[in-house]
Formats: sequence, structure tokens, C-alpha cells
Amino acid sequence: MNFSFVASLRSTSVWRSFRMVLACLAAMTCALPGTAMAQEAKRDYVLGSGDVIRINVYQNQDLTLEARISESGTISYPLLGQLTLGGLSVSEAERNIATGLLKGNFLRQPQVGILVLQVRGNQVSVLGVVSRPGRYPLEVNGMRLSEVLAAAGGVAPGGSDLVTLSGVRDGNLMRTTVDIGAMFAAGSGQQDPLVRNGDTLYVDRQPVVYIYGEVQRPGAMRLERGMTLMQAVAAGGGLTQRGTEKGIKVHRRDASGVMQAVESKLTDELKDGDVIRVAESLF
Repeated sequence: MNFSFVASLRSTSVWRSFRMVLACLAAMTCALPGTAMAQEAKRDYVLGSGDVIRINVYQNQDLTLEARISESGTISYPLLGQLTLGGLSVSEAERNIATGLLKGNFLRQPQVGILVLQVRGNQVSVLGVVSRPGRYPLEVNGMRLSEVLAAAGGVAPGGSDLVTLSGVRDGNLMRTTVDIGAMFAAGSGQQDPLVRNGDTLYVDRQPVVYIYGEVQRPGAMRLERGMTLMQAVAAGGGLTQRGTEKGIKVHRRDASGVMQAVESKLTDELKDGDVIRVAESLF
């Protein structure tokens, strides 16, 4: 081999171009496993009413069809008529169409592929104190609660840190409360649940307590977790010169909805809707 030729080649633009081609090939090779995993996840997507799909049959252009799945979960397909695809995964729907074409003696070895063009059948409702309440389509690969909440713009000012997730699992009604703060805290054990078709997320208003009387900043305030009576008074700026700890009273609604005075120590935890009155000292 002429080593002087190789050395001269290394200094040319041809050699640099050759190296760029090798780098691109390496990048494509590394990307293949991830791409394969993504395609496999899409094949597991469960079709629903409103989804728009494209059906392709290898070497049979006449059987290519774009269709929207009806409310009853069906489409009308050439040669096979009405097909029920709603509730089937993409791979199951592909097998059903291929089986129909094979059993009907229309094709000897049908190879069917389905591409989901628009996801409309699998949706989740996001309600309550969020930036953009409404219905949101679920991605083909599935979505976590945090992702759906982010799509709705997150919790709006005045919203709670607790999100109620309700839906149906295995034919039974499911309802669970997710603590958003704990979900991202290390070691809390709070999971980020997978959201499914038909689920509803509800963000309630933040819990509040009210304080008035001889405090520096009377009014409503956010009830923090585990907030005590002493902490609430401190959050209100503390007592005025005329206020007294002996004059602090907590009023709370009973089971019938009537506000009643309750015996409370400064170290007692408050509840949502409590009203704190700080009376003026008599001396």
C-alpha cells in the first residue's frame, strides 16, 4: 500500500467527508434500538372511537384506506365490510384484518400495517383549578399524570397540591389522590400513575383558613400541611399590641354545617375552612 497516498488523503476534504459519513452511520446504528422500542409501543396502542388510521396492505394499493373509527368502534373496509377495531391494539387490529383477507381467499399472504394518524379516541378530562381545563388526547405511547397535568398548563394559582384521579380499572370504579409535591420528593414513595382512556383529573381549590381581629394582617391564608394555630397567627403577622393569646378562638363547621367554637391549643392543627378570631385584651 502506498502510505504516502493515504497520508495525503487524510489531509483532503474527501477524507473529512468520509469520516462524516462514518459518524452518521454510527449515529443511525445507535438510534435503531430506541426506534424499534418506540414502534413496538405504538403497536400496543389501543384504538378508540374518533381515532384516524391508515391501513396499508403490502403490494395491494386498492386496499389502502384512511378512516375514522366511529363512535361504535367500527370502520367500513373493502371486501370485509364493517370491522370492529375499537378496543383492539394496533397489532391486534392488523392481525384481524389479515385473518379476514386470508379466510375470505382474497389474498394468500396478506401483510397489513396500521398507522395511527390522529389520536382522538383515547382522552382524559382535566378539571378544577388548572390553567387550561378540558379534554386532552392521550399519546400513543401512554402518558403519566404529571404529563397530562403539564399539558393542561399545570395547577393554577389557588389550586391544591392534591390531584384526584378517577376512572375504571378491570371493570371497577377507581379513585385515588395523588400528592404532587410528594410525587417529586425523593424517598416519598408517591407514584406518578399511568392515565388511561376515560380517566378524569380533578384539582380542588387550595385549603384556606381565615383570621381576623387583633392581628397585623387579617384575611384568608393558604392552609399549609400540618399548619398549627400558632403558625397561622404568625403567618398573619402576629398579634397587635391589643391582642392576647387568651383571646384566640377557632370556629369550625360541624357535621351539619354550622360554625361552632372549638377548644384549641396553639399547637393544634387547623382544618380547611377554620375561622380564627383574635379578641382584644381587656387589660
